[in-house]
Amino acid sequence: MLRKNSLKLLLGATLVAVSTSPVLAKTYQHSMGTVDIDGVPQRVVVLGYGSLDFVDALGVDPIAMPKALLPENLKKFDTEAYTNSGSMQEVNYETLFTLKPDLIIAEGRMATIYDDLKAIAPVYMYRIDTTNYWETTQQHWTNLSEIFDQQAKGDALIADIQQQIDALNDTNSLVSKKALTVMSNGGNITSFAPVSRFSFVYHEAGFEVSTSVNVDVESNTHGDLISFEYIADAKPDVLLILDRDQAIGNATGNAKELFANQLVESTPAAKNDHVVYLDGAAWYLSAGGYQSTQVMIDDLNRAIR
Repeated sequence: MLRKNSLKLLLGATLVAVSTSPVLAKTYQHSMGTVDIDGVPQRVVVLGYGSLDFVDALGVDPIAMPKALLPENLKKFDTEAYTNSGSMQEVNYETLFTLKPDLIIAEGRMATIYDDLKAIAPVYMYRIDTTNYWETTQQHWTNLSEIFDQQAKGDALIADIQQQIDALNDTNSLVSKKALTVMSNGGNITSFAPVSRFSFVYHEAGFEVSTSVNVDVESNTHGDLISFEYIADAKPDVLLILDRDQAIGNATGNAKELFANQLVESTPAAKNDHVVYLDGAAWYLSAGGYQSTQVMIDDLNRAIR
């Protein structure tokens, strides 16, 4: 896979100024700046599964995307008709350069190479807000809908999800459940506060935070290491578990075995059948997509039934 020095060689071999903005371009604000887009992009590379999920819902057919960990609902792209752009962590610059895309849609994992991507084509960057998932996701969807001239369809998708979020929140406000959200990763367990990748659980879905009365946990977007004793002491009404190993395709994912113990079983969540194993692809790989957000809502609805 080509690295950054190879990209410089490729760019030095051409006189095409791909960063020049057309006079009639429309400017869109995104997570790392602005991008000028002239007309409806035809050759689109999507470097994140959340965005790929949404453009697919719009009916947009991209030319390339990372294929290594495609979620089941996006397996349609795992054919020779679509080019593999690299991995979720590392793009193939030579491939992108050769494709000559009109637009690159990138996500947070690509933030460190944003400038390199801009040297190839206009870049629209989406990063999930760890305090307000739905507001920033709505804006992302609105922008993409406008970019691809699919405003009516985009508005309908937003309205559909908004209705489901409202219904979930209304139901949750009646039962007032405290939730503890954890991730299992290589045998380690981390908990997540409302300001994290799981902010949707607390800010949009309306769950209260369940914490241990004996152990303080500092907010951290990457989670805080905890023990099963912590979980038992927190006494969550709802225990939400994401098996990261399983989400990234490791056969070693064994969260269900790890959590089958007396400490977990002592919690109100276990006693009332409110231990929910979250869909790893939706929450960890493709958050910010239409279908993935639907799955996230379904997971949380299971937690309060």
